Amino acid sequence: MSNIVAIVGRPNVGKSTFFNRLIKRREAIVDAVSGVTRDRHYGKSEWNGREFTVIDTGGYVVGSDDIFEAEIDKQVELAIDEADVIVFMVDVESGVTGMDEDVTNLLRKVNKPVFLAVNKVDNNKRAEDAVEFYSLGLGEYFNIASVNGSGTGDLLDAVVKALPEHVETVEDDLPRFAVVGRPNAGKSSFINALIGEDRYIVTDIAGTTRDAIDTKYNRFGFEFNLVDTAGIRRKSKVKEDLEFYSVMRSIRAIEHCDVCLIVADADRGFDGQVQNIFWLAERNRKGIVILVNKWDLVEKDTNSVRDYEKKIRKELEPFTDVPIVFMSVLNKQRIFKAIETAVEVYNNRTKKIKTSKLNEVLLPIIENNPPPALKGKFVKIKYIMQLPTPQPQFAFFCNLPQYVREPYKRFLENKLREHFDFHGVPISVYMRKK
Repeated sequence: MSNIVAIVGRPNVGKSTFFNRLIKRREAIVDAVSGVTRDRHYGKSEWNGREFTVIDTGGYVVGSDDIFEAEIDKQVELAIDEADVIVFMVDVESGVTGMDEDVTNLLRKVNKPVFLAVNKVDNNKRAEDAVEFYSLGLGEYFNIASVNGSGTGDLLDAVVKALPEHVETVEDDLPRFAVVGRPNAGKSSFINALIGEDRYIVTDIAGTTRDAIDTKYNRFGFEFNLVDTAGIRRKSKVKEDLEFYSVMRSIRAIEHCDVCLIVADADRGFDGQVQNIFWLAERNRKGIVILVNKWDLVEKDTNSVRDYEKKIRKELEPFTDVPIVFMSVLNKQRIFKAIETAVEVYNNRTKKIKTSKLNEVLLPIIENNPPPALKGKFVKIKYIMQLPTPQPQFAFFCNLPQYVREPYKRFLENKLREHFDFHGVPISVYMRKK
């Protein structure tokens, strides 16, 4: 599981620019998920061999001083609570502001590494002006220019050095299924129904759950670990921004699982937050099962399931090969179908296809449907193999891999799904030089 680095600060200091620079530094690793509200973003990055998750808490809507103060306190406290390391960004052009001091007061109470980054320092005059930020009382600072990357290397060297080392723990080989979704969708009730006891606190207050807890499940021939973003949460914390909180918790659970069971509320539909969690799981290359809960509360006709499913798959394009289970936790309808489906997806994710079988099936298809010629060059795919990775990844060896475009890679992915059943599992297709 990777560490979390939170970028905090007031509006318009360049947090998002710095975030974009971080997540685009290594294309093979990084991707971003647009935020739930107010332009929040979540992405993966790497520096000096250390992977970490980056959270940009940017884009506050200022209605008045009081509204802003409440908003900034809420956002920064949440980021502080989840983060292992905090980057506090300020702007040399505007100097120290009252909003900067508000954030500083919150950070002084934190027992976590905080790095002060003075942005937009791109000449000697501004470097001299940055001395003003000593007045915040946070000690040494880093002069950076997030637009061109100046100074960011030194900052990141310090950040990754401060990231806590993960303690290696002995884990069993059981599959790990994470139950994720927006607040109050029925995640904990689902687990309670499965294990037959009220291990998790279940209330009607959104955001009751807090920390990721594992439950070993061993019934009806199935054995695996259930990971719920669960735990007791103080009522005083319910005022927090629950959507932001939910996604931050989901990041932790998703990174540490094999299959994500994404619980959606049938009344709310497959809305923006559930979609963001879906794409987090997809970008982390996890198996995915969508569970539409509270289906008993929906007025239905003959085509209700078909129409609802069609609407969800429209939102998932181009990755539509995902199982959708309609259930009611309250009535215990189809909850075991959900588990059976998760086990099938796990088996699909760990499936290994023999090289001889891959070439026997796919090479004739490729010969009849070769990649389109580009600039008069013809691509010839000669050999296919599955890579030895935890999730399905396939290498197609050819003479001109740089000329194979995304539409043809999707064609190859569709053929893999058609012939080898990778239902519910993201597939990676790579073109390699033969």
